[in-house]
Amino acid sequence: MSPLRSLTALAGAATLTLALAACGSEATTDKAAAGGEVGPDQICPDGTLKMGVEPFEDPKNLIPVYETLGEALGEELGCEVEVQISDTYVAEILAMQNGKLDIGQFGPLGYVFAQKQAGATPLASFAGEDGKVSSYTGGIWVPEDLPIKSVEDLAGTTLALSESGSTSGDAVPRKALIDAGIEKDVKAEYAGGHTEALLALVNGKVDAAEINSQTLASATAEGQFDESAFRQVWKSEPILNDPIAAGPNMTPEVSKAVQDALLNLPAESVAEIGEYLDFTPPAGKPALVAVTEEDYRPVSDLAEALDLTTDDL
Repeated sequence: MSPLRSLTALAGAATLTLALAACGSEATTDKAAAGGEVGPDQICPDGTLKMGVEPFEDPKNLIPVYETLGEALGEELGCEVEVQISDTYVAEILAMQNGKLDIGQFGPLGYVFAQKQAGATPLASFAGEDGKVSSYTGGIWVPEDLPIKSVEDLAGTTLALSESGSTSGDAVPRKALIDAGIEKDVKAEYAGGHTEALLALVNGKVDAAEINSQTLASATAEGQFDESAFRQVWKSEPILNDPIAAGPNMTPEVSKAVQDALLNLPAESVAEIGEYLDFTPPAGKPALVAVTEEDYRPVSDLAEALDLTTDDL
């Protein structure tokens, strides 16, 4: 793995926690079990279900959208859901490994390491308009006025990546550089996040930046990015969206009950999340769909191809 230096100095943010109460008497034991005899006492033996979310966006933006998801999930399960926005990709994996998280939403690459290191089991991911697992793409963008038309043309340039451990913001674009034979000829720098990488390009601090389709959609909507002033010189194959996975302490019965609850969530409970993860939940169909370890095999293969370990996160 080629050395990368930090593009921006980031202050460590404290983990943010939200206690999301279920809807009291409306959440009956039968409804909470969501598919069997398993009820709230088994699902949430300590009174709460702890859910982690990887820091793919500024926590202040993630808190309100995941509050909606947590409340809906709490209603289905019949117990309180406590959502934690993790400081880093690694912090979420370690929290699950240490029994501090019952379930977690991981980036695809983060899930691969959570499965290997913490025994995470994928339960569900966000559905697109067609009712299937939604996906997004990685990309590399440059200013329109630069004579760069392809990945190969990036030799001799500076490239802003998101942060270590990101699928579309680190592993996927670095594999593109390796495949083009120019990894050692590009000065790749971690910006500290997807938005930070985009802003590094917009502000002229680098020649190129990774901008995935999720960040592109939200930044364009917020007026942070004018596509006409830039050019996309590389685009990845579709990447399945983030899985929500169960921790190793969950029994198969409890995992199934939580999965059923996730698959029963209404579209409006994840609609705002879709604005950040670039998907539109299907009308009249489940907002989330079941996923398996095999669905994320391409990301696992990518980690092996790059010889990545959790030390690289």
